[in-house]
Amino acid sequence: MAPNSNNKNSGFKYSPWMSLATVIVIFITISFISNGFDLSNPGKTSLSKFNQFLQAGQVDKVTFTNTKATVFLKKEALDDKNHEKVKNDYTNKLNTKGPHYYFEIGDLKTFQENLAKADAEKKINSYEKEPESFLGDLIVGIIPILLLVVLWIFMMRRMSGGAGGGGGQIFNIGKSKAKLFDEKTDTRVTFENVAGLEGAKEEIMEIVEFLKNPEKYTSIGGKIPKGALLVGPPGTGKTLLAKAVAGEAKVPFFSLSGSDFVEMFVGVGASRVRDLFKQAKEKAPAIIFIDEIDAVGRARGKNSMTGGNDERENTLNQLLTEMDGFGTNSNVIVLAATNRADVLDKALLRAGRFDRQIYVDLPDIRERKQIFEVHLKPIKKSEELDTEFLAKQTPGFSGADIANVCNEAALIAARKDKKAVDKQDFLDAVDRIVGGLEKKNKIVTPSEKKAIAYHEAGHATVSWMLEHAAPLVKVTIVPRGQSLGAAWYLPEERLIVRTDQMLDEMCATMGGRAAEKVIFNEISTGALSDLEKVTRQARAMVTIYGLNDKLGNITYYDSSGQSEYNFSKPYSEDTARVIDFEVSKLIEEQYQRAIHLLETHKDKLTLLANILIEKEVIFKDDLEAIFGKRPFDKEDEIFADK
Repeated sequence: MAPNSNNKNSGFKYSPWMSLATVIVIFITISFISNGFDLSNPGKTSLSKFNQFLQAGQVDKVTFTNTKATVFLKKEALDDKNHEKVKNDYTNKLNTKGPHYYFEIGDLKTFQENLAKADAEKKINSYEKEPESFLGDLIVGIIPILLLVVLWIFMMRRMSGGAGGGGGQIFNIGKSKAKLFDEKTDTRVTFENVAGLEGAKEEIMEIVEFLKNPEKYTSIGGKIPKGALLVGPPGTGKTLLAKAVAGEAKVPFFSLSGSDFVEMFVGVGASRVRDLFKQAKEKAPAIIFIDEIDAVGRARGKNSMTGGNDERENTLNQLLTEMDGFGTNSNVIVLAATNRADVLDKALLRAGRFDRQIYVDLPDIRERKQIFEVHLKPIKKSEELDTEFLAKQTPGFSGADIANVCNEAALIAARKDKKAVDKQDFLDAVDRIVGGLEKKNKIVTPSEKKAIAYHEAGHATVSWMLEHAAPLVKVTIVPRGQSLGAAWYLPEERLIVRTDQMLDEMCATMGGRAAEKVIFNEISTGALSDLEKVTRQARAMVTIYGLNDKLGNITYYDSSGQSEYNFSKPYSEDTARVIDFEVSKLIEEQYQRAIHLLETHKDKLTLLANILIEKEVIFKDDLEAIFGKRPFDKEDEIFADK
């Protein structure tokens, strides 16, 4: 079979280095042309030295202009050591023809008289004056400049993707960078690939139905929504939902990022917005998807350092105009995604622009099970692998985190030369992602190891004794990441948190430092992350959730995000002192509570720490053997009605 001449891989590929090489070759060619393709190696000399060569009878011929003279030596003169440098040409061959020297003349009349005198004395064979060539010098001087201009225009056209369209714009820089997906494009992502997110999928599917069958809604007076904003934490599947819309809608789908509008040139962002909506209207019904819209949609007037009339705000103004400018029957819907809805401009969020805001939250345990089933399809897994177990072991994980766990588990299994991925590989992958890489070669002294063991055993003991503390899964004193030890818990997934639950969690967090105090009667710097966590929790109880009796039912939390731009706090100095006192009081109470619990069970704490020093890793079964079964554990009934 003959090779396909239309194969793109076999075509010519442009490289900027090719342009550079072309310019170099052209300059070399011009140099040879201006020198008549002469390979001689003439040396620069002076008029006085030339007179010495002339008197010695070594000069064969001289050609000169009004300012410059070129000297040709006799063949026998080349044997003189004084001419060693000009004896050979650039190819290292004997240069018998010349020219051999050039120099500046000075006084032309005197120079000609000297040549005439030497010719009369037979010391020179010939001399002649060359005519001045202004046209040749002009061409040689202008051609390099023209070449640079042509090369610059060529490279700009290549960088801008061609300058033919877009209303005659030279560099096409104001054209939209949106990628178009349509029914001819191989878009493989559908709603079957999106696990969980049932509520979000339902609203998105309704938008798809608007475009497929608009008469169903307009016939009874309904208006097609103009925009939908997907809001949620990173990795929850906002962009994946948009890709699924592209696969399901069967209409043209323009996809781009908010940063694609931002450019260093003034007016480019607004121009790209106009061009994007123009293309979408021409292909209506269509969908426009803007990922990370906060890049251009931030509230106006907040960046006072750069002024209000900057390029980003011009782009936002144009976007607001376009979204409210086209008619309700134009069948163009704008989808956007962001995880910073609090910083978006209020005009962008009003009804008539983004009519719907769809919150894409972190998946719950059932949705995590579905997400695991999607990401486990291409992985060779063992038959006894239970996705329900994996879903329980990954609370708080987003869809992107679960995809990362599956990939990391496959890598771990391959590293161990396994043929399939099993349960332990997934547990190791979760540990690797949450705690970091194991550092078994880290040098830890015996005294430090003992202190770390008691610290982690303190966490485990206090959490085991408290009803609302998260149940323990695993404790290790093997260094991971930046921590010297770690304890893994399986927190209960709650929609609301009560005061006693937060206090129990704070007490368990202070268990490590309390154990150091009870056993060694001194504390170390190893509780930094614990102190950071418990301080954040206590301050949230006092200033955000209104769970403090002294301050009462008041919160200083600003969900709009406007407080970020204020230099003053929303409370007085006296209130600030009360807040600091109440936060410190909360933490100290839970610290003393942890100390009391550990002193009561000091023997069991010591036994647990000794086992941890010996094994380095202990599990829930080891704690049950020491403390007995935890009375607060509840049977998990989440999958009972499946």
